[in-house]
Formats: sequence, structure tokens, C-alpha cells
Amino acid sequence: MLYAIFGNDVADSLAKRQAARPAHLARLQALQNEGRLLLAGPFPAVDASDPGMAGFSGSLIVAEFATLAAAQAWADADPYVAAGVYAQVAVRPFRKVFPA
Repeated sequence: MLYAIFGNDVADSLAKRQAARPAHLARLQALQNEGRLLLAGPFPAVDASDPGMAGFSGSLIVAEFATLAAAQAWADADPYVAAGVYAQVAVRPFRKVFPA
């Protein structure tokens, strides 16, 4: 089943994000290599594709996991969690409708 993982950043998270980004991306690449990643990306803190020093306000990952508990465990082990980038992480079941 698909699960949506929402990470909400702490204030001024940009430096922490940059430091933890390689490890974070490696985990996402592993999901993609397994054919389990639907989409992933950050929420710019301002209305721009490159927010510069404004940074990001959070992230969204939609991926396939066997159970909600497995998705939560994967999210809890994210390098952004360990680095203090995320103030809060929520994991919810997700049903893709479009594109078909």
C-alpha cells in the first residue's frame, strides 16, 4: 500500500537539511531502485522553485510499504529526523487515483 510521509521542518532548517541531504537522498534512491517510490520532494518556504536562503518548510514522500508500521519505522529512521530537520513527521495511508 502507498503511504504519504509529511515532514514539517523546524525554523531555520536549511543548514541541517544541507548536512543530512546526501544520506536522506540515498534512502530515497533505495526506495526508487526497489520500485516503491511514487514521489518525493520538499516544500519551498517561499513561492519559488529555488527558495535560496529561505529554505524549505517540509517534505512529502509517497512510497509503498507493507504496513503503516513499516512506513512509520522508515520515516522515524530518516536522516532528517536524526539531524533535527523535522519538528514533526506524520505518516498516513494514501490512495492514488490520478494519473491513472
